[in-house]
Amino acid sequence: MHMDDSSPSTWSIGAVARLTGLPVKVVRHWSDVGVVAPVGRTAGGYRRYDTAGVARLQLARTLRDLGMGLGDIRAALDREDGLTEVAAAHVEALEAQIRRLRTHQAVLRTVTRRTTHEGLALMTRTAHLSPDERRELVHDFLTDTLGDLDVPHFREGLLAAGADLPEDPTDEQVEAWLELGELIAEGELRSAMQRVAEYAARQERGAQDSGAGEEMRALTETWTARVREAMRAGIAADSPAADQVVAAVVAAWLPSRANASAATADGAEARTLLCEQLTAAAEPAVERFWQLLCVLGGRPAPVGIAEEGRWLTTALCANPAPGARAARLEALYTADTGPWPGGVLEALTRVQDTVGALVRATAPHQFDRPTSCTDWTVRDLLDHLVWENIIWGGLAQGTPPTDGHAEDHLGHDHIAAFETAAADARAAFRQPGMLDRSFGPAPGRRLVEQLLIELLVHGWDLAAALDRDRDLEPDIARAALPVVREIYGDLPRTAGGSIAPAQPAPEHAPALDQVAAFLGRRIPHRSGR
Repeated sequence: MHMDDSSPSTWSIGAVARLTGLPVKVVRHWSDVGVVAPVGRTAGGYRRYDTAGVARLQLARTLRDLGMGLGDIRAALDREDGLTEVAAAHVEALEAQIRRLRTHQAVLRTVTRRTTHEGLALMTRTAHLSPDERRELVHDFLTDTLGDLDVPHFREGLLAAGADLPEDPTDEQVEAWLELGELIAEGELRSAMQRVAEYAARQERGAQDSGAGEEMRALTETWTARVREAMRAGIAADSPAADQVVAAVVAAWLPSRANASAATADGAEARTLLCEQLTAAAEPAVERFWQLLCVLGGRPAPVGIAEEGRWLTTALCANPAPGARAARLEALYTADTGPWPGGVLEALTRVQDTVGALVRATAPHQFDRPTSCTDWTVRDLLDHLVWENIIWGGLAQGTPPTDGHAEDHLGHDHIAAFETAAADARAAFRQPGMLDRSFGPAPGRRLVEQLLIELLVHGWDLAAALDRDRDLEPDIARAALPVVREIYGDLPRTAGGSIAPAQPAPEHAPALDQVAAFLGRRIPHRSGR
């Protein structure tokens, strides 16, 4: 059939393209595959489309924009009731695609924090597991990890928690599932879970009644609150001051059902058992495992206590019996030793001046640089250098600071802050008779010595961060090495302690490098200068 070019009820392919916003070649292609059919052709053979064809093309474009394939579009348009059915099927397909895309998004978001090729491959495999495969992964992990241990309630609790990813998970749940898969693949969780299970096997005596569970929750709230207060006050877990916190926690623990020993008073037996319990209860990897299960189950994740657990277990190790750490230090402090060149005050002044020169050489644009101290930037380190002068000088003056170590002590002028604090500390130490005055178990000279060591070691940290010469005050550093070994040698090298595990120092390394390595610093490769 041929139609007149000028017929007002039909349009050329070019006019249809303008009306629908589709390219001419798309209209032609859709005509060829049957999405729309021309109502006729001109004498010259050119296609003509009527109003119904234009409407059909406009609807087809809308469906195409929604992601439908041409076959589904043609089926929907050819049947009167087909649009509803095809749209419903497409909704289901889109929902599946959205779930896949959200999973891919979670994988890529996680990669921004974990960049290893192995981690990406693992997360990609984990992301595409079916629900049955996900359950099997967790079940097999728990079965293999717990083995034949007689821990029915512990085992049942873990298996009941499950690890099902909901049908329509939130972004948080998708990320939790990926992290759970990665956690299971790592060796740390397996060994930590086994330690917890072995402890549970020794302690399990049948199902706990509700009263025992409530008692345990109350006890946990008590000890974590005391530890958090100590941490906010800046009390080091391996210091004698932590002994009071330990004593208070032990006093709350002794009458509770958590005390499975015959201990009735604070002592080495009670502290050993409590430390064993905390080591099992505060395993960070197991704690994270439980938190992820809660997220997957849509339940509130419990507040983590791993950091508090690390602090308290370290405090128990450093203070294995009431007053043990204080007695050790008292014996050490009363020893009449003075290894410092020119005396301890002269040595401190030299170290303050040397560290002060590094402080003056530090520019604000270097504040964000990392340091040897975990999680500390150069600015954090400068703040700590100021704080050390403030705290030890304040103790010597009899007016310890009222603010905490976490406050900002630098202000807008880090150089002035350090020089002022250093001058105040020197003035306090030079009071008549201060070196021999008693400050608890320690004479005043030990306060000076403590500040000297702190500034010397953290001066090394600052020099390393700034890529400057680390060989500060060699004769003082040589004198410091045996003192540091004597004071800190028996402290627990734990995550909650002040000192990391000792690191190797190269043979014939400068004395301060040896001090830094003993206190847990990794020694950078020395340049040729």
